[in-house]
Amino acid sequence: MTASIPTHTRPGGRSARVRAAVHRAVEELLADGGPDVLTIPVIAARAGVHATTVYRRWGSVGELLAAVAASRFSGDIVVPDTGTLRGDLETWVGDVVTDLADPDTLALMRAAIGAGERGGCACTADRHAQLAAMLDRERSRSGTMPDVERAADALLGPLYYRAIFTERPGDAGWARELVASFLS
Repeated sequence: MTASIPTHTRPGGRSARVRAAVHRAVEELLADGGPDVLTIPVIAARAGVHATTVYRRWGSVGELLAAVAASRFSGDIVVPDTGTLRGDLETWVGDVVTDLADPDTLALMRAAIGAGERGGCACTADRHAQLAAMLDRERSRSGTMPDVERAADALLGPLYYRAIFTERPGDAGWARELVASFLS
């Protein structure tokens, strides 16, 4: 007797469906009621899964928020290639400003940051990678460039500070000024 081979595969499978449902539940709960309503049982109920499933996969609300933030903040902004570092940074910073102006984005960022260090890192890791790509490309064109940390401090620091801690979000003109100041 030979073993039968399945004739189809489950695209994504149950694990991917559970992950997507739980992530969606977190985002919906944040949009509906803010971080105060986030508990594992409430998230699990909204996602249609058992609370033990959430505890087993993420362990805590903080870890879950970090995972949702990492998923949400990776790959959503394309690294521009305008031919100049100034053009790349101006376009990119403008896209980041637009992203940070979204109320759902802000709610997730604030909740993830409030949940611990891992959440804050999840909100910025992809942005650091994007900066690194632009700076590396410029280095290959013309030589020396500041490191990623300096660029993040000069560009992302003010953008995130305004978005998270003030009622004055950045705008495109202000973002261009940040780039000009960084490059001077």
